[in-house]
Amino acid sequence: MVVAVLLSGLPEFLYGADRVANQTLNFPDKPPAADYALENAFPRLRFSNPVAIVQMPDFEDRVFVVEKAGRIRMVTLGGQPERFTFMGLTDRVRAGGERGLLGLAFHPDHASNGFFYVFYTAQGSGSPNRLSRFKVTPDDPFAGDPETEVILIDQPDDAGNHNGGDVHFGPDGYLYVALGDEGNANDSLNNSQRIEKDFFAGILRIDVDKRPGSLPPNPHIAVSNNYSIPPDNPFVGATTFLNRSVNPDQVRTEFWAVGLRNPWRMAFDPVSGLLYTGDVGQGRLEEVDIIQKGGNYGWSFKEGTADGPDARRAPEGFVDIPPILEYRHGSGPDRGNSITGGVVYRGDRLSQLYGAYVFADYVSGNIWAMRHEGNRHTDWFNLARDSGIAGFGIDPTQGDILLADHNANRIMRLVGTEDTLNVGFPPTLADTGAFMDLENLIPNPGIEPYEINTPFWSDNATKQRWFSIPGNKAGIRFERQGPWGFREGSIWIKHFDLEMVRGDPASSRRLETRFLVKHEDGVYGLTYRWDDSQENAFLVDESGYRETFSIQDGEETIEQVWRYPSRSECLACHTPSAGLVLGFSTAQLNCSVVRNNHEVSQLSWLKSAGYFQVEPETIEALPAMVSADDSSASLTRRVKSYLASNCSQCHRPDGEALGRWDARYETPVLESGLINGHVVRHEGQADRRLIVPGNLEKSEIYQRISNQGSRRMPPVGSHVLDVEGIDLLKRWITETLPRKTFADWQQHFSNMVPNLELDPTGDADHDGWDNLSEYYLGTDPTFASDRWRLRLDVSRETLFVPNPSGIELRLESSLFLGNAVEWEAIEILETTEPVFGYKGLLES
Repeated sequence: MVVAVLLSGLPEFLYGADRVANQTLNFPDKPPAADYALENAFPRLRFSNPVAIVQMPDFEDRVFVVEKAGRIRMVTLGGQPERFTFMGLTDRVRAGGERGLLGLAFHPDHASNGFFYVFYTAQGSGSPNRLSRFKVTPDDPFAGDPETEVILIDQPDDAGNHNGGDVHFGPDGYLYVALGDEGNANDSLNNSQRIEKDFFAGILRIDVDKRPGSLPPNPHIAVSNNYSIPPDNPFVGATTFLNRSVNPDQVRTEFWAVGLRNPWRMAFDPVSGLLYTGDVGQGRLEEVDIIQKGGNYGWSFKEGTADGPDARRAPEGFVDIPPILEYRHGSGPDRGNSITGGVVYRGDRLSQLYGAYVFADYVSGNIWAMRHEGNRHTDWFNLARDSGIAGFGIDPTQGDILLADHNANRIMRLVGTEDTLNVGFPPTLADTGAFMDLENLIPNPGIEPYEINTPFWSDNATKQRWFSIPGNKAGIRFERQGPWGFREGSIWIKHFDLEMVRGDPASSRRLETRFLVKHEDGVYGLTYRWDDSQENAFLVDESGYRETFSIQDGEETIEQVWRYPSRSECLACHTPSAGLVLGFSTAQLNCSVVRNNHEVSQLSWLKSAGYFQVEPETIEALPAMVSADDSSASLTRRVKSYLASNCSQCHRPDGEALGRWDARYETPVLESGLINGHVVRHEGQADRRLIVPGNLEKSEIYQRISNQGSRRMPPVGSHVLDVEGIDLLKRWITETLPRKTFADWQQHFSNMVPNLELDPTGDADHDGWDNLSEYYLGTDPTFASDRWRLRLDVSRETLFVPNPSGIELRLESSLFLGNAVEWEAIEILETTEPVFGYKGLLES
């Protein structure tokens, strides 16, 4: 298309705001501290020395309890829980002390192949630590067949303790196995800090599917040919370790991390993918570690951050990864003698624990929660007390934490005491002080409406939004890109209506009104459900609520589920890396709104009302997202806006999502990792990528938003497919993206002109435009005359500007060249008028 720039600027009209401070909102500064307790999860059921609690993929109605003596029990959830024996191995397990059946993991594709994996100390000569695969019986998917055993690793063990034994599939589909140092004290069997000896003192990562490209394991007495080595394992091809030479053909390439004494229970965070483990100390310190590829955690040179028994043997320059948390031996509230690694809480019912790592000490009975930033813990506090906790698991129905009480032969559940979960919050919407007129949703003074460019998908609901910044002084730290900063006590309100007859606004029903409150440590969220009278709304419980409505859609009646979010679900999206507050940012708020019957720039209105601590640059030059149905914007800009609104809260640098791509609006597509980006959980379809130009079937993001089920994205709160968003992404993939990538563009011109320098920052034709810019603008990098330029029509006082598809254009002018402070944005008007003889101009 061609855009025209009017050289005679128009005076800007701003309608100033009469700002007042709100005096009516009635929310606590922080959510009142909750108290926690343990309760027997299955009072009618008993277990024999339980050590692990495991979920089966795709089944949320049962859990599996591993008993040390050699049995796996299945517990059905819902109604009256029942216990069944899934499989027994007592005839081949050597149990007692730290020996026994220690770990269980179901294959990610268990529903199709029936495979599961166990770790146990076996009877017989050498009492080997054995990792085996089993399969369910042909006629019962909930019964394991002990006759299907296939041994993967069978490591002889000369001591009875320090066996590790936990097994988990990672988000990458590989199997991770925790191993102790074989036992005794002081690493007397000389297994730590060795990668060329036996299978002890670390964590393994193996490929049980033997994928193409994986490698065979090096020969060893314990090794079978029933698994492969992921080619990116850290010690593949290693020739040195700790400044000494090693034979690469003798290296245990299975190792993912080393330097662990007895990693007792590990767990992946299902959101971030981080791997946590508790490593049992010897005489001084217990530790929590976050396991990294190739990480060395110090034992036996170190015990936690203290010197270990072999400190003098540490090579010069030895550096280990220190624990993220450690505690000393003893019986006090911050002490213990044998750590039990835990789980990261991502459930619905205990929002103040959301994202925290919960773990225990087997001896002292302390049960703690810990938070961290990077490699240091920022918070550590007691939750409850119960000695003998040997393992943790998750109840898949609501994400509750379950604890295996080895000594009392029971499974416990971590709960919040009811009298502390809802205390201190306004019980009804009327009590919040938000609205002076609840019937018409007219807010009290100091609570202002706002609009955004690209709404988050909310299952066809319509939304209204308001905000309140405390006081009447500047309370917003403005940022051109990225999250803004806000004063404590700032509040955002979002109200939801849903049409009971599609297309008929008069049929709308009030559903809920949500609040997000900023406090010194983050935010908390509450929601109020409107009752059938539609006269008031009432506080929804901590765990949220689910309701079904009958929606008339033409001749069809649809049953639509509506999810009122739990307070934990609020925090699942309002993440620290995204700035906690979503949608209240430059690119979202940069639009026109009506204030007192005048249409004004919303950012200009905020500026004139004194909300910003530092006033922004020229408003017209700031980024602006667009709605999915804005046909005047390119498909690329609309898709970037859609993904930023729906995905960027998690998919961003330092975000908590497993998929490492960048959905932020300001990130160029070529730098986002989207195009042909790798998929973490590809469910066995390794040729899938995040976005494959021209191919919907292999584009994982398209598949995730266009299909229901557990892999649906976004993962929280939605039960209805976004037909408009799906169509937008479909058109982008099939219409816009089949164009050449930058790599294709480089190859094309390299074939034309051999030895041409076409790196992104280079300027092959010396026309002042770097190669990446020429790619974006569609100009020829070998021909200096073919460049992006303006054309002036003096007679019409008009400047014509080429605006290639997918490029967001901003022009600024100044009467004082060289003084960047006085540059001002110029209004750009679109025109379909072709300019004769002007090479490179496109007509819309």
